[in-house]
Amino acid sequence: MKIILASKSGVRKKILDKYKVNNEVIVSNVDEDEIKNSLLSEGASPLFISKNLAEIKSIKVSNQNPDRLVVGADSVISLNEELINKPNSRKEAFDILKKLNNSKHYLISSVCISKNGAMIWNHTNSSELKMKNLTDSELNTYLDKIDTKTLLAYGVYQIEAEGFELFEYIKGDKESIMGLPVKEIINYINKL
Repeated sequence: MKIILASKSGVRKKILDKYKVNNEVIVSNVDEDEIKNSLLSEGASPLFISKNLAEIKSIKVSNQNPDRLVVGADSVISLNEELINKPNSRKEAFDILKKLNNSKHYLISSVCISKNGAMIWNHTNSSELKMKNLTDSELNTYLDKIDTKTLLAYGVYQIEAEGFELFEYIKGDKESIMGLPVKEIINYINKL
């Protein structure tokens, strides 16, 4: 069975490939910022936003690909129930890291599977992370290792790359932290 991944994330595609999940990518092209801003104006929690974005991406691509299983996914950072967005500049990336510095926060990863334009399954994992207490110089040294395009596309830390060094501890599933709770997806697909 070949699933569709409704995501432009190269990391999510690599996770599916690593676990030998037959897939193809069809990007949803939803305006995530518009949806986030709308949900935030209604007082939505980071968890609610993550679940909704995964569902919207999945359903949009599913509507265009009937009878196919479509996986949509989204990950957000929650610091004291405040949504931490991807940076729009290197300065903003530094400010986000400064805010997360020496703090416990949660990375919420949601996944939704749709078929024929309707959600048929979803799952959310929440992982706890605590950043080390780093100096401004250490934060800048870390940021200098990441090219701007990657930084703006994937957020302030990439656990699969240099980001691991930022943390005092990480409690959670590695694949979920990288953006896709793949074991749960496989378990669901195997039941079909």
